[in-house]
Amino acid sequence: MRTGRVAVAVVVAAGLLAGCGGGADAPDDGNGKGGAAQTGKAEPLAAFGVPAAWDGGRGWDQALPWVPMNAPTPVAVVPGAAAVAVLDVDAGYTVQVRSAADGKAVWTSANWTPPTPLPAADKHELVPRILGVEQDGQKFVVLAAHGLAGKDELHEGTEVVRLALYPAAATGQGVKPVREIDVPLKADPGEVRVQAQGGRLIVAHDGPGSYPRVASAVDLVKGTVTAYNNPSELLPECSDHLTCFPRVMAVGPAGPLVYLEPGFGVPGRWSSDAVRPEGVPSNAGPYKKRNGQVYGVASGKLLVQWDKEATAGAAALPTWSVHDMESGRMLASTECRYTESHGHTGRGYRNHEVVTSPAARFIAAGPVAFDLERKQGVCLAGDGNRKEIAVRSVRDDGTAYGLVKTDDVKAGRPAAQLDLTSATGDPKALGAGVEVPDHTDLGGAALFVIRDQNQNLRLSVRQGK
Repeated sequence: MRTGRVAVAVVVAAGLLAGCGGGADAPDDGNGKGGAAQTGKAEPLAAFGVPAAWDGGRGWDQALPWVPMNAPTPVAVVPGAAAVAVLDVDAGYTVQVRSAADGKAVWTSANWTPPTPLPAADKHELVPRILGVEQDGQKFVVLAAHGLAGKDELHEGTEVVRLALYPAAATGQGVKPVREIDVPLKADPGEVRVQAQGGRLIVAHDGPGSYPRVASAVDLVKGTVTAYNNPSELLPECSDHLTCFPRVMAVGPAGPLVYLEPGFGVPGRWSSDAVRPEGVPSNAGPYKKRNGQVYGVASGKLLVQWDKEATAGAAALPTWSVHDMESGRMLASTECRYTESHGHTGRGYRNHEVVTSPAARFIAAGPVAFDLERKQGVCLAGDGNRKEIAVRSVRDDGTAYGLVKTDDVKAGRPAAQLDLTSATGDPKALGAGVEVPDHTDLGGAALFVIRDQNQNLRLSVRQGK
């Protein structure tokens, strides 16, 4: 299953959640460091197949038996560091950052208590999200929780998403946040999304899907919050509110990326109509609406699908392109027979996460992938004979790992290795029992997220050969 790079929502026992919520301080260990967390316990190495780049017999494991099936994983990778941040529960919530090299704890936070949960929230909506974020050269581990600040017997409280910022380079025990930021909002439980795909952390809400309609950008360094409550007012193309469904998808140094469904741009900087690939019309489809649907954003780059007009009765293949978010400049484009229900009908849901290699030379989402240095795309969509492959992670040398689409659900999805420097991806089956890494950028090590024979969640880091 996938790791929780953007968010984490997990189910724990009702009694434990009651002990973590409500605004009370977590128990202290007598030294002002909070209670001891349960992370970092030594575990025997799980036996499973790994791709040839890693040694399945060298590394470390951590069991997280409290995480149920189908829940995102409470783990984040610190950008540019060979370390893994793990959220665990004890008397409160605790972050522990472990070295990818040997699994030793680099630092452990004091127990942190989130705001009082909303009354209507389900158990799986109560646990904080954990993210590794870099802004302006500073790196943080961030916890985010949705709830009521200041609620007690005399006060109703104020609805917020509270962010706790820990310095990624901390050391020792009982590490406390360098800053806590409250982002005010009104949102249903479970609809809040917290991510930092454009370079600034944003808290988005108001609607379902991967990219809700309303967002607030948070400057982690300065501690300021900028709210984008009316995205329809940000771009002149959206003056007709009846046919425009705008949302702020990401925020970077140049400002917010506003997606109009379809059409997009950064206000005052550039708009999608000016950055279309060659041969792509300004308006397309039966209703001749503006062209360009943003699939997603990663590492300050956006992946876009464009429609082309059919010629001589033959349907045109969709054009996919990658753009620099700050300038809108197109970095590469390709044709690929892959479409997904998004935009008006999908309401922002995505089947695949947009992933990049550590240095961001390679970018992919499912069966669409790009080598930005060579300005070429690789289409891994099925063609009736060849099976579709969805990319899950990429190394800096262009070696990618993905899963093959199959109709046999019980048999699972076979793993495949690809070379994104080639025109076709040069796919190779990895064989039965081989797991696909979730992260390949841990100083030569890779992180695998698996379920053991008892269906308990396990984080497994394996060293490179």
